[in-house]
Amino acid sequence: MTHPTDSQFRALPLPSRGVDHRYGDRVCLHSFPYPLTLLTRLSSPQTTQPLFNLLLGDLYRFLIGKVASLELAQVSVEQPTRMQPINPEGVIRGSVLDPHQKIIIVDVARAGIMPSQLFFDGLCTLLDPGAVRQDHVFMNRRTNDKGEVIGVDMSGSKIGGPVNERLVIIPDPMGATGSSMIRTMELYRERAEGAPTRFVCVNLIVTPQYIKRLVTEAPDVTIHAVRLDRGLSPQEVLDRAPGELWDRENGLNAEDYIVPGAGGVGELINNALF
Repeated sequence: MTHPTDSQFRALPLPSRGVDHRYGDRVCLHSFPYPLTLLTRLSSPQTTQPLFNLLLGDLYRFLIGKVASLELAQVSVEQPTRMQPINPEGVIRGSVLDPHQKIIIVDVARAGIMPSQLFFDGLCTLLDPGAVRQDHVFMNRRTNDKGEVIGVDMSGSKIGGPVNERLVIIPDPMGATGSSMIRTMELYRERAEGAPTRFVCVNLIVTPQYIKRLVTEAPDVTIHAVRLDRGLSPQEVLDRAPGELWDRENGLNAEDYIVPGAGGVGELINNALF
């Protein structure tokens, strides 16, 4: 017997990849009114705990939906609903996320602990929990005597198994210079068993410098962010589409902090301001 399938569910439309820019198709800037309102409030000097982490949670739940729809594989399903005993047609037929695809979420233990846990919990709900793993990387910025970032110090890691045929997602709020993300990806290439299918970096705020470093040095990475900050660029650059005058864009001050930025996100997440 042939079962009817609604045409609207045969090939699901994908959400927008975000605002127009010239950084290439591996960069998604989800600067929509809802997340930008949340992020603007999170960045306010008046926002502290517990509101700060509540806003952070809402932002990363928004990003889970975007990343899952755009980056994860789909399969066709035929699943009865609770209506089937009443009507034989009570069956959902169409495409959903493939529950058996293998995912690794990486916690960059500095400011990425909460975003990583949110992604882990969210994907364990959407997919087969046995296919989702959370790893941990412990690092911090390394600066010179002028306060400029010159790299990262990695004090340890917990990679819980092989990475072959797995998508590696790295949720970390601030994408400033790219040093932490590059070092994390190097760790997996150098020490992990097998090779991941690709990396997905999920940030709240990124700079032009961060984007350039990642897309240049990591051909297997995709970036998802809510906001691009290039606040130290000349007005004539700000008047052009992001990435059009890439070499003249600037979102970092002399100490490599993001401008306009949010200020001390890692400290605020952990309430470590005193």
